[in-house]
Amino acid sequence: MDFSVTAMDKEARLGVIKTARGVINTPAFMPVGTLGTVKAMSPDELMDIGAEIILGNTYHLYLRPGTDVVARLGGLHRFMNWDRPILTDSGGFQVFSLSPLRKIAENGVEFRSHIDGSLHFIGPVEAMKIQGLLGSDIAMAFDECIPYPATHDYAAKSIRLTTAWARTCREYQGKGQALFGIVQGGIYKDLRRQSAGEIIDIGFDGYAVGGLSVGEPKEEMHEMIYFNAPLLPAERPRYLMGIGDLGDMLAAVDAGFDMFDCVMPTRNARNGTLFTSAGRISIKREEFRYDSRPLDPDCSCYACRNYSRGYLRHLFLSREILSMRLNTVHNLYFYLNLFRKMREAIGQGKFAEFKKRWDPVFTGGNGD
Repeated sequence: MDFSVTAMDKEARLGVIKTARGVINTPAFMPVGTLGTVKAMSPDELMDIGAEIILGNTYHLYLRPGTDVVARLGGLHRFMNWDRPILTDSGGFQVFSLSPLRKIAENGVEFRSHIDGSLHFIGPVEAMKIQGLLGSDIAMAFDECIPYPATHDYAAKSIRLTTAWARTCREYQGKGQALFGIVQGGIYKDLRRQSAGEIIDIGFDGYAVGGLSVGEPKEEMHEMIYFNAPLLPAERPRYLMGIGDLGDMLAAVDAGFDMFDCVMPTRNARNGTLFTSAGRISIKREEFRYDSRPLDPDCSCYACRNYSRGYLRHLFLSREILSMRLNTVHNLYFYLNLFRKMREAIGQGKFAEFKKRWDPVFTGGNGD
């Protein structure tokens, strides 16, 4: 993997990540394909709307269908018919969020499956072996996602584990697979600085910030975003994990982050919340019953070119499968198109104007 910054507008960066399977223009949004599919979308549709990389998940694919199944069927790319880059999360966040009965030890985490309650163990060695068998282009180091709130003492003990696990992950890095280290530390700046220094000393192909958007107030999240970005090496990609609110991502690009992922556009689409250039729309509202206008007149996605708000409302209220598909096409197109415009603004030295234009549109929470 090769990364270069091609332009800067203050701290906002325009860049290119080159991998064996394709180029990723940054800042980049990665649609989430947790179980080997971006829900309601085919790979061809993802390519048509401009997705250059998608995300898969170690925890979920390990549990179902099983790493052995994916490996025997040719690896994750062939399994899901996606020939562009894939990044796999290590599963640390899912163990934290989906497995309340987990037991953390020095060598990893014992947990019960959220599917059937069966007992499993994943540590840094296991996480790297699983990601190696999946064959992702970018793997993530195994870490502990610190809950909010957490005491300083707990967070300090946690980052010691995360650093130790990161060293092990580096030792087991797969051939031809890039590996990103993850900075943790909760809301404590001294621990964030310590964690960044330790992870950078190990040396990775890219660096991620985890443990945000786990319940902390927006003000604290944004403070951590702006604090963490300059701690990371300028010559490597900077990945802010799991934050998909458009206003939060604008702040993160402003701070100097390059990569993002979140289920927000797809999950909101299935729940009938759609993103537009005028703000969010809940398509089930009565006001759209006779509305012949496209969802967003400024959008050129398939749904906006061909269907009315009234029809989209009808599909949603009727629980038609097409509702999920059209809504998802629109939301992902909106996200990816906004990132295209964001990159243009950075290249033109106009990102501050871009951010000022869009910030008010995205105020009001995450819509989950």
